[in-house]
Amino acid sequence: MPCDPQELRHVPLFSLLDDDELSVLASHVELREFAARQRIYKAGENSAGAYVVLTGAVHVTIVDADGQEVLVEEPHHGEIFGFASMLEGTAHQTTAVAAVPTTCLEVDREDIAVLVEKKPMAGLDMLTVLARQMHASQQLVRARAARNSNDLIEEEMTFGQRIADKVASFGGSWTFIITFLAVLIIYVTANVALGRHAWDVYPFILLNLFLSMLAAIQAPVIMMSQNRQDTKDRVRGELDFDVNRRAETEIQGLSRKLNQLAEKLADIDDHLRGPNEPRRNDEPQG
Repeated sequence: MPCDPQELRHVPLFSLLDDDELSVLASHVELREFAARQRIYKAGENSAGAYVVLTGAVHVTIVDADGQEVLVEEPHHGEIFGFASMLEGTAHQTTAVAAVPTTCLEVDREDIAVLVEKKPMAGLDMLTVLARQMHASQQLVRARAARNSNDLIEEEMTFGQRIADKVASFGGSWTFIITFLAVLIIYVTANVALGRHAWDVYPFILLNLFLSMLAAIQAPVIMMSQNRQDTKDRVRGELDFDVNRRAETEIQGLSRKLNQLAEKLADIDDHLRGPNEPRRNDEPQG
């Protein structure tokens, strides 16, 4: 049935229309009522129309490559869903289910043609809304994609941080220890062998100066590398938290679906038994 033109006034998609155009559009669109958990359309169905939420909320989901159901968006009052498939005239790529009792406007291609004919600039406004919807979906998919923490850290490292990590890595290796010991032995042996002609006689004051300078430089470089390691651990922890949160959400979704399935089976069982047939004590209560 047609809707009240004033209900369209609160829909952002139609906010630029005047009263006459709202009346024309309201006479073409259909007002649809959906119960809680009622499916509005499913993936693979032909897209007869798109929907604008007036009241309630809708869960729009898609099944990813791993076979997991992903919540793409959750449109509320004034928000749209299913427009891309309707405009293309292709089957829906997502599944829409009413989360609570929901009232929607069903809009088809003919309604859009009337809208664009009455107000051509409204076509650009709708394209803008659809573009934002697409970008939001892309951001969601990008956030869900598995990220390698090492690659993410490497992208954010500066030149100085890379140098600090390499210096700290070399300073904590057996190559540095063996090389350093060899240089010290050669240095001390040469000065002892030269006697009075040595450039750094015992107690090797020049060597102590070089060692102090090396320690003074090496200590802050190692601290810089340790700070980088703390940053790496924090990034890995944040990525692990994101993965755990997604896993928890998916587990909760599975539990919710199992509960709904149990309720449906109990309803079917009660319907098959009839109102007067008692349930046996050894049977589950749903």
